[in-house]
Amino acid sequence: MAKKKRQAGGTPATVALTEAGTAYTLHAYEHDPASPSYGEEAAKALGVPPDRVFKTLVADIDGTLTVAVVPVAGTLDLKALAAAVGGKRAAMADPVAAERTTGYVRGGISPLGQRKKLRTVLDASASSYETVCVSAGRRGLEVELSPADLAELTAAAIAPIARTP
Repeated sequence: MAKKKRQAGGTPATVALTEAGTAYTLHAYEHDPASPSYGEEAAKALGVPPDRVFKTLVADIDGTLTVAVVPVAGTLDLKALAAAVGGKRAAMADPVAAERTTGYVRGGISPLGQRKKLRTVLDASASSYETVCVSAGRRGLEVELSPADLAELTAAAIAPIARTP
């Protein structure tokens, strides 16, 4: 099987977007390793409301890894995620398993261009925005795209899976 050719400086996420012909904007910022929250750091650095910046979380639902894409301003509702995919038990995935399966490091896991395509659920709140930001595949790099394109490229189900403060 031939390997995909990476674009110079690109990540698997940006390569996937480019190959799909999807419109997107890349936003880079200086990542602070001391930052307690990757998502909140991204929102602040980009000057974007935290409910429009989405984090990518990997959960284990009945033994199957599943991606949840939720606003950084909220938290993942594991019961709602399990229900959205017809599962019973959900827990956050082991970080090492999440990194190995997606091909990304924590804080840089993108819902796009993952090593192994995982079942994905996008929080319904994304639909209320023209564009949302998600990790572009490394810390300090976000990609802005339409929620419809994000859902299409990840084959995501859309469901209310986030709890907001």
